[in-house]
Amino acid sequence: MKNTMENIKLGIIICQRYHTCAGGKCFRSFRNGEGAFRMYKNADAEIAAYTTCGGCPGGNIEYAPEEMKKNGVTHVHFATGFLVGYPPCPYMEHFEKFITEKYGMKVIFGTHPIPQKYFLTHSKLNTWNTPFLQRAIAPTLVDVETRLRYD
Repeated sequence: MKNTMENIKLGIIICQRYHTCAGGKCFRSFRNGEGAFRMYKNADAEIAAYTTCGGCPGGNIEYAPEEMKKNGVTHVHFATGFLVGYPPCPYMEHFEKFITEKYGMKVIFGTHPIPQKYFLTHSKLNTWNTPFLQRAIAPTLVDVETRLRYD
């Protein structure tokens, strides 16, 4: 990302059901400033941590943010898989409250843009029709062309 006066270190937490994910879409979208990473266009940002939630109900959420914070992480991103898996993670609101209150870190839902195939499925199923999920998916909503590049 670009150099400015603000230095931001990011931690990414992925859903355990995707534990074999190598992070390609997350890293590509960070490099391209797409999806939830658009917010760092004018910041000096780097990815400093990457781990899983530990599996339902998120056992690693108690411990991983502490280690991340010790290593300078200021912003925790929950990977897009938390939003597009079926069903979306039912613990996200709890995770956000816990990390924000206990560690004082900013929590962002999403990393790479929502792929078109997931956008279409969840739109038909009305999965994201709650105020929380509408807020959670907002950083990863992009145009159709970009969504197709992440299919």
